[in-house]
Amino acid sequence: QVQLLESGGGLVQAGGSLRLSCAASALPFNTYVMNWFRQAPGKEREFVGLHNWDGTSAYAESVEGRFTISRDSAKSTVYLSMTKLKPEDTAIYYCAAAPFLTRAPGEIRYWGQGTQVSVSS
Repeated sequence: QVQLLESGGGLVQAGGSLRLSCAASALPFNTYVMNWFRQAPGKEREFVGLHNWDGTSAYAESVEGRFTISRDSAKSTVYLSMTKLKPEDTAIYYCAAAPFLTRAPGEIRYWGQGTQVSVSS
């Protein structure tokens, strides 16, 4: 059974940094696109970024230049490094896996349980 387990969330001041981790188990990690999404209270889940198995990545415009996704295949772990955090980045962050490139939540095959990130002003 595939599991995605996020960690690293917390409370940070605006301008600060956090790094989220997502450890995958029972997933053919090197053949999946690893994604990050987020959902703020009262809003729809939105795409944050993705990291393809070939090393390429893509980001939402709102986080471009501030967030970076990387993966460690030996550990089956993907990371979301967040810098210059803003209060509007406050949300539950979800790790997700898809067998192809997509930014649509409806096309994701596996989801993690989410981790809370709160940014104070």
